[in-house]
Amino acid sequence: MSLARILFIGGLFVVSGCGGSGHAPAPDKPPGTQPTVSLAPENTGDGWTASTPAAERMDDAQVRAVLEQVRDGNLQGIDSLVVARNGKLVAEGYFNGYDRNTLHDLRSTGKSFTSALTGIAVDQGLIATADPLSQHIPDFERHDNVDARKRAITVRNLLDMASGFDCNDSDPASPGNEEKMYPKQDWVKFVLDLPMAFDPGSRSSYCTGGVILLGSIVSYRAGMALDDYAAMWLFGPLDIRSVEWRRDPAGKATGGGGLKLRPRDAAKLGQLYLDGGTWNGRRVVPAAWVAQSQLATTSIGTDGYGYLWWKRSFMRGAERQDCFFTSGNGGNFIFVFPALRLVLTFTGSNYNSSRSDYPFHFVEPLLNAAG
Repeated sequence: MSLARILFIGGLFVVSGCGGSGHAPAPDKPPGTQPTVSLAPENTGDGWTASTPAAERMDDAQVRAVLEQVRDGNLQGIDSLVVARNGKLVAEGYFNGYDRNTLHDLRSTGKSFTSALTGIAVDQGLIATADPLSQHIPDFERHDNVDARKRAITVRNLLDMASGFDCNDSDPASPGNEEKMYPKQDWVKFVLDLPMAFDPGSRSSYCTGGVILLGSIVSYRAGMALDDYAAMWLFGPLDIRSVEWRRDPAGKATGGGGLKLRPRDAAKLGQLYLDGGTWNGRRVVPAAWVAQSQLATTSIGTDGYGYLWWKRSFMRGAERQDCFFTSGNGGNFIFVFPALRLVLTFTGSNYNSSRSDYPFHFVEPLLNAAG
């Protein structure tokens, strides 16, 4: 398929209002390696089993064509593409000076990792989705603008971006816009002091601050830093050894985005959810949490949303394929197609640009390659 044809198809799929974490420090300088494309990924001991597209009923030529079009085309800023089918890694490509071992800033894709940590905390009895925030926030009543609506906000509301806080990252004038939060010394206090704009659960509005608040609640209830909790209960079981967190001015790891991982490690979250919360046979996230995460319980823009995952369907020939996915500013996506047993992971560095959507141009061609 020609690049022009891919661009035409991809034009139908524009991300609406997703990604977040627009706060944009200069991206890390890539190591400067030459582009690489492989349809026989190496077994590196990172927990993935390698295979080939053909062995997993994907068309080798079509998969290679997509990787080469990313490498050779004029869609700058797609830095990696990792393809997994039937639980096995079947293709990978690294571009623009990045390589397999480069930690990549996933921006708001990190929110979906925070959702996984929340599911683990719920399973451990540390919190419940119906819990009001006030139950887990010391000195809750001392914050600004406390009223009946703020007291009614639940953990579930934060998972669905439906807290009711006057917070909209898509609106620069919004009191809770994330760019107004980052200069503050206490990000959690900034969020809790916000006025309310609507009743909790009545509508959704993309709010990074709400997910930072959620991560702080998990940390508080676990009695340890969020990164330590993740290392013990999520990254450890997934054999993710290299990770960097976005930290607040006090140095605490935060869950609202900015997580840096290697692309193959980022893809593990997609495979974990595709396998119902297990990784290589080990239970990591509750199955019920994964099932709930696939449902569109609300909407943001034209996409379904819920539990800090996006939902959309794509066409594969004449068939519509349901998908749930992560989304991060810059072009950082993990697409999960349950019916096809397919996970597509992109990293990108088109931060704060409409070019963040470039990976969508290649989703349908890869779906069509899946037999």
